[in-house]
Amino acid sequence: MSVGGELLIGLLILVGLLGIIIPILPGVILVFGVILAWAIITGGATAWTVFAISTVFLVLSGVIKYTWPGRKMKDAGVSNRALFLGAVLGIVGFFVIPVVGLFVGFVLGVYLSELQRLGQNQPAWQATKHALKGVGLSMLIELFGALLATATWITGALVA
Repeated sequence: MSVGGELLIGLLILVGLLGIIIPILPGVILVFGVILAWAIITGGATAWTVFAISTVFLVLSGVIKYTWPGRKMKDAGVSNRALFLGAVLGIVGFFVIPVVGLFVGFVLGVYLSELQRLGQNQPAWQATKHALKGVGLSMLIELFGALLATATWITGALVA
């Protein structure tokens, strides 16, 4: 692959990494797809090994992203209903208040759900803070897996 092609692949991977931090783009899917495209175009054992290792990192981080923070939130007493309502209001908020509405809607949805369930402001706010920590941890895990996949691609691109 030409240097220009490698730079384009690297730029698209960077966009995918940004999509993990700013959840507008499907970050992990983009990183996966770009590394797959690179492996197809480059061809050879090295490219496919890079793709396989990157896929393992992305899949493992995806599994851990849902299990570890989810368990921590469950242990903290955050209800699944609150997370669901937070996600729904986050999506609505994204369209009502561009970009920041996702965050505002999620917080509002979790808080209102927990306030209705618990009946008191302080415990509802504590549950909301635990949900935010869980979402933050989930994003960090996803970013870490994508960074490992990116490092694998960089290594493979230098070798291939």
